[in-house]
Amino acid sequence: MIMGSNVALADLSDDIGSVIVSLGWVSPTGEGDADVSVLLLDANGKVRSDGDFYFYNHPVAADGSVQLLGKTPTADGSEDRISFDLTVVPAGIDRIVVAASRYGEARFGELEDVRITLADAAGESLLRFAVDDAGSVTAVIFGELYRRGEGWKFRAVGQGYETGLAGLATDFGVDIEDDAATEAEADLDGAEADEQVDAGTPAPSEEPAGRAPLEAIPAPRRPEGEAPEPRKPATRPRTAKKKVTLPKTVKKALAENDSWRQARLFPVSVLKSDRDREMRATSVLLSVMAQVPEFSRRLTAGFGAPAGRMETFTEVSLPHGDSPRRPDGVIRVERAGKLWTALVETKTNGNVLKADQVQAYMDIAARRGYEAVITLTNDVALEGSPLVDVKIDKRRKHKVALWHLSWAEVAHQAQMLIRHEGVGNAAHAWLLQELLHYLQHENSGCHGFQNMGPAWVPVRNGIDDETLCQGDARALEVVENWERLIRQVCLRLGGELGQKVLPVQRAKRGTDPAERRNRLADQLCLDGRLQAELRIDGTPGVLTVSADLRTGKLRTGIEIPAPEQGYPLSWAKRLVRHLAGAPADLHVETLVDSDTGGPRGTLERLRPEPADLLPKDSARITGFRLSLLKSMGSGRGNAETGFIRSVDDAVHRFYTTVVVHLDTPATRRTPSKERTAAE
Repeated sequence: MIMGSNVALADLSDDIGSVIVSLGWVSPTGEGDADVSVLLLDANGKVRSDGDFYFYNHPVAADGSVQLLGKTPTADGSEDRISFDLTVVPAGIDRIVVAASRYGEARFGELEDVRITLADAAGESLLRFAVDDAGSVTAVIFGELYRRGEGWKFRAVGQGYETGLAGLATDFGVDIEDDAATEAEADLDGAEADEQVDAGTPAPSEEPAGRAPLEAIPAPRRPEGEAPEPRKPATRPRTAKKKVTLPKTVKKALAENDSWRQARLFPVSVLKSDRDREMRATSVLLSVMAQVPEFSRRLTAGFGAPAGRMETFTEVSLPHGDSPRRPDGVIRVERAGKLWTALVETKTNGNVLKADQVQAYMDIAARRGYEAVITLTNDVALEGSPLVDVKIDKRRKHKVALWHLSWAEVAHQAQMLIRHEGVGNAAHAWLLQELLHYLQHENSGCHGFQNMGPAWVPVRNGIDDETLCQGDARALEVVENWERLIRQVCLRLGGELGQKVLPVQRAKRGTDPAERRNRLADQLCLDGRLQAELRIDGTPGVLTVSADLRTGKLRTGIEIPAPEQGYPLSWAKRLVRHLAGAPADLHVETLVDSDTGGPRGTLERLRPEPADLLPKDSARITGFRLSLLKSMGSGRGNAETGFIRSVDDAVHRFYTTVVVHLDTPATRRTPSKERTAAE
């Protein structure tokens, strides 16, 4: 693309629900680098709040619409990737700006091959825009995604700023406390941290269409008579450090026999009581967070914590009325002379949070000026449904945020770093591996959501004898726990695959979550089924999970569209050939555009005769449905025969034995003469 041109993403691919934007450059010296940033703008070209600005101190959106994936070293430079889920971008967002900035006196003119590329969900590269003649600018808007009707378009911008990230951010309405604050990020070897710009978010740029070559926006003039501020010494550019991940194969053990157990940094054999488990789990997690900044940022960035020097504490005593309170832990982060502090309350096994205890910590935090209270349990919080209800004293000027983490989410973030994305050095990878081993040990009590609740058995019995009525509160409890289970299944599968796995919520935009759950509870009373959908990056369709409480069967399935080219018999043969390693009892159904339905059969029967998948009435084939059936566990817990374990196993089996054999989503390209760069 050229500067000012634009293109509709739907003209480039059919699979643009989620896209990957990559910003890259080459440093002739091998030391030059830059940081990416993203701004979500409303129709006025401004951020709605500072939370719409995503950069190194705020890398992930809570709704999954934006995620800064970090730097990937290349042969001669560095590349920064950003994941956008365009299907969940809030309706009030009209434009998404993608930019990058350098540090101190470093300029983009010192870098070569400065470019932005965009790929669809299948990884197919769709467009490329090179920013030429960057010159003396310290920040550049590479491009922007913007809405047009029901779709999205991309515009190649190439606008430069000589005021760096702070100047770019303030242009778009971000409130910056200190435009040249020092960021206290720990270096890999504990050396001095690099200085970085502490910024917020930008305001709208002028319409880029037809813009002249890249020019810098000058810094604002100082009032007459005002002495210039002393210039800070230039900081050295950060280099793109190679990430360390765990080896795929396990090293050969030097143990004399199999009964020997490897020494662990965090042993669990001495844990005898729930109190011991809570104290050990808190200490283990907080100590690793203090030593591995990549990991701690994953867990705290979404809570508003800055990037800086972190210290963590346990067994803290704080005054509260007649007797002191002892939260399980405290997190303190220092950045630019300012402190961000959070109290931590943990629970292990099936222990639940106590509302009065959390309320007391909220009151203490408000009086002491702390920013947050973080709860950490095996439960999974749902949107619009807090785990505990607390009262907020609106008379207090200082506001305290209440956040929740699941142990399953902690394990997921550790898996993503050490197995897929990498961390700064081998010591960090080893610490995370020891943490993960501890969390997954049966005696740690940190196993994630593991109980469908007391309503599970009554609801199953009510479905069996047809006495469960719509509006029954127990059905709503089961639906909420089913949603928690599906969210945890997504975390575990995503951590194993190294890909984004998200639950699909079939509801109109803006629908109240409680209203949606009430509707699903009524549906459960009518047909006795729990259903969910999972969207996995790189798969040709949505993975469905259905639990039929009447028959005790679990069904996992996926619908794949028919190819756009070729003959139906070729499609059937190719599908059966690709499924050579799939289970013989896999059900295959042909989807047609008629009311009669298409042929179906097990893979075992279809392997010698793929032509049996073709409809006899020559109806047009629209796709194929693949599904597996298995008996579901009856218990409400996470034991071998429990319902939770059976759902987790069913999803894992279906993905590893069926979905992995399918083609990745095909992209559709239109002839170049049909594409347009005009709106």
